[in-house]
Formats: sequence, C-alpha cells, structure tokens
Amino acid sequence: MDRITTDLLANGSIMKGQVERLLAKGIDESLVLRDITLSGFMTMDRLIRFIVQQIQDGVYALSIIDDYDYIEEKDVLIQLANVLDLTFLDLDSMDMDYKLTSKVPLAQLQKYHAIPVFIDDMYITIAFNDPLNIDAQESIQRLFPKKLVRTALSTKKQISSYLHKIALKDSVKDLVKKVKDELNSINSIEEQQEASSILLLIDVILKTSIHNRASDIHIEPTEKNCVVRARIDGKLVETFIFEQEIYPPLASRLKLLANLDIAERRKAQDGRFSTAIGSNEYDFRISVLPILYGESIVMRVLDKEKALVKLEDAGMDSTSYQKFIRGLQSPHGIILVTGPTGSGKTTTLYGALNELRNVEDKIITVEDPVEYRMNLIQQVQVNAKIGLSFADALRSILRQDPDKIMIGEIRDHETLEIAIKAALTGHMVISTLHTNDAISSIPRMADMGIEHYLISGALVAIQAQRLVRKICKHCKVEEKLSPTVIEEIHSIIPESAKFYKGSGCKECGDSGYMGREMICEVLTITDALSTLIAKGASKDTMLTQAKKDGFIDLFQNGVQKALDGITTIEEILKVAKG
Repeated sequence: MDRITTDLLANGSIMKGQVERLLAKGIDESLVLRDITLSGFMTMDRLIRFIVQQIQDGVYALSIIDDYDYIEEKDVLIQLANVLDLTFLDLDSMDMDYKLTSKVPLAQLQKYHAIPVFIDDMYITIAFNDPLNIDAQESIQRLFPKKLVRTALSTKKQISSYLHKIALKDSVKDLVKKVKDELNSINSIEEQQEASSILLLIDVILKTSIHNRASDIHIEPTEKNCVVRARIDGKLVETFIFEQEIYPPLASRLKLLANLDIAERRKAQDGRFSTAIGSNEYDFRISVLPILYGESIVMRVLDKEKALVKLEDAGMDSTSYQKFIRGLQSPHGIILVTGPTGSGKTTTLYGALNELRNVEDKIITVEDPVEYRMNLIQQVQVNAKIGLSFADALRSILRQDPDKIMIGEIRDHETLEIAIKAALTGHMVISTLHTNDAISSIPRMADMGIEHYLISGALVAIQAQRLVRKICKHCKVEEKLSPTVIEEIHSIIPESAKFYKGSGCKECGDSGYMGREMICEVLTITDALSTLIAKGASKDTMLTQAKKDGFIDLFQNGVQKALDGITTIEEILKVAKG
C-alpha cells in the first residue's frame, strides 16, 4: 500500500472497508487512493489539504506527489502558498524578463530549481518549486547581495521548462551577440536586412524546428521579448527567446525571403519561400499579421515528401483504406474529406491524388493556396484579388476536359453546386468540408441549398478524420484506466484489454508522445443510404442504416488504435468523443 493511503487509514480519514472493497474488485494497490477520490469517499480538496498539512509539519517532502500522477502539483502548491502566506505564480501567463537570469550562473538556478521573475528597488522575486528548502533560498540570496529575496512558488514542470529555454537562449548567445554587434555597426535599414548573422539565426530557427518535427513555426514579439514557438505533434512549444531588439531585423529578413513588402506593417501579408535543410528541400508558407507589439509571423513547414505519402502510411487502417479506395475507383461522383482545421485533410487529399494520378487521366486541382507541387496534375491557385474564386476556377476547369477534379475546400453554395453538377456529369470530384463527422456532411450540404435528390445522386463516400498523438516508443508503459473511463468504453473493448501510455523521456521532451497518426471513419453511400438521403431522412435514421451497412465511427476506430498500443485512451477521449 502507498504511504499516503496508509497514513489516511491510520488517522481514520478513510475506512479499511472502503479499501478492501476496491482491492476485492481487482484494483491495483497503487491506484486505490485515486479510486477513493473518484468515488467520492474522500474529495480531492480534502486529500490535498491533508498532504499540505503533512508537508508543513515536515512529515512529507513535496516530492511525495511525484508518485501520484492524478494529484495535480499546481493544486498542492496553491494550497501550500495559502498556508505559508506566499504567492503562487503561473509562469506561462507572464512575460518574463530574461535579463534577470543573465546576471546569475544557469547551473546555480538549475541546482536549486529556481528562477528570478521580478525585480524592484528593494526586492527580487524568485520562483521556487520547494518553498521549504531553506538552503536553496540562502544560496540564491547570495547571488543577489544587494536585494532581498521574496519567495514565490511555481510548478516543477514550469520552472524546468523556463530553465530549458534559458539554456537554449545561452546556446545561441554568441550568434545573438554577433547580430547585435552587426546591427550597431550598420546604419541603413537595407544593410541591416542583408546582415549575414540574421540569416544564420534564421537558419538555426528553421533547423531546430524541423529537427523537432515542427509543422508550424511562430515568431511573436512581446513587450519585453521575441518568442519563437514551434507546433510539435499539434501542440505549441517555446523553442527560443530573444531580446526584443532582435525582432525587427528578423521580421524584415523573413519578409524579404518571402518577397513581401517590408515597409508594410499595418496589413496582413502572405508569401512563401524555399530552402534546403540538410539533404531535404522544404517550402515555407508564411503569414504576417499586425499585432500590438509588431507582427505575428507564422511559417507552415511544407515537407515535399509528405505530399507523396500513401494513405495507409498516414495511419488509415486497412478497412477504412479499402472503403476509401473503392470510392476513388468510382467512374464519377463526389468524395468528401471532413474534419476541423488541422485534422490532416489536405494530406489525405494529396494522398488520394497520389492514388489517382496517371498519364491517361487529366487531373486538375483548385486550391487556396497550392501547398505541394505535383507532377501529372494541373494545379490552379485561387486569387480573390483578381476575381479568381473557387467557383470561377471550377467553371473554367470544366471546359478543360478533366477526368478528375480536386477542390481544396467547399466554402459556399456556388462552389458546392458546381461540384455536384460536375460529379453528376461524369467527373470524379474530391474535396473537403468542415463538419465534425461524416454523417453531418449530408445535412450540411442540404443547409447550403442543395436538393436532397442531387446529394444522393452525386455522393460516393465521406471520410471524417482527426489527428491523434502517438505514444513515444522509447517510454511506452502499460496504463491502468480508472473505473469511470472503463465504464465509458467497456461496450467496445474485450475483457482483457490492455492500454498504454508514454511515461515521458528526453526523446519526446517528457510529453509521452512522438508523432501523430490519423483516426478516421469512412461512410460509403450504399443504395439503401442513398434512398434515405433522397427522402431527406433524419441524421439518426441515416446513421442507423450506415451501421447496418458496416459503418465504424471515429470513436471506435480511435479505441482500436489505443488497443493496438498506438495512442492513449486519454487522447481518443479528448479528440474523438463528441
């Protein structure tokens, strides 16, 4: 039995009978306390108050909560701060002044797990993880002899994260100094933009982001800093922090690379540029948006190899793959790929184009913008400024004698109407639509003003998809699910089901995840379903018929991926449970 449960039993806070009942159900000893809080025998608030009292009395060290992943460190620290009359700081919500950290050795801050946050005439506020470590406070005080140290609390994860950012900042310290020296020795703006050190800095940012498997790079000015963040496996992670003065030449140089107007800072601009990183050629689609402290710059990383990915390699299971390929092999009709922004729809469209492209067929796409350039395919880029909308491009495409048409996104009635007519007149059309699941696309098209009989005649298949994070294979361990989660999924899992999670390691940056994979549902339009669509049947009626025809929904597909040890149940519940 774990220590906290044993102590709670000893002081009568929980009953022996409660523990025995849980153990009789086969609950792991290490999870008894979690299930006691879930069942309401003891609230989490009461448990945290008990732990804080024990820490205050010197019975427990703060590190005891590391063994209980269901007890939030933040909640314990907030309660501890209240008791000790200290301040709890959420470091992520602050614009940190990194000049403070440059005044002390990083090794000392790492040793004592502390970070300076504020400074005024008398005090320096230091965020510690353990407020009862007096040795650490005295040692940090010696680093700031002219100030009084004011202790604040913050979570271990946040302090570690910011110390890591400082270490990264130190790693490019020489390059940043070179940039500053170059800027100080140059007077004209033109020469500043040509400064070689800025190009080297951009190269470091791009290389680091791509090495970390980033899909997007965000460069954002704040009041005190210039922050670089990368979207890794769908989540933003801060990679670099620079002084504010580095931002203007960095922004100007990136705009020059993308052929944007460097003098224009009041309007949004879009562009793209290409560069070689290692042995691979990458395209970067850049978007510049005016914000309070300058311009937010976002670069989408377009890896040309991703355009050539096969659908089964993107994580489509064999059953869904066979259904989707059967749809693509239809001589005419419309196939839709649906899902929210960032669910991998574009990658699926390009995967479908890879399956379709050949010398015999004329394939034309209309996109906004064209992300990947492909051989044997004629690609049209929408340009609203000159009046070339999706609908205008589509009308012209139909006069080009196409066999197959890909429309980047159906946004309005006019585009949908032309796409449906093209599908009904002998063309294969594939496109995307923003809906949460496959079946919702049918009422959505009706809402956009298309008659039910036209929808039923044109539709071949609809795929809905999401991206889920994959468990890091370097730290994969078996996971014990809580009774409430098991209750939610028990009807679709076998008795002896095993689930896994990532415990966190240096390979995955302690996230427990590495890479992403698709989960999907493919709705094939059978004759029976087509009849219901033509009659304008309700969504529930259509779903019932689809399940009779063998339809497997997104959630079931995701649970199967969790059973296969690819992802976690937590990720599936977050992404696919509607």
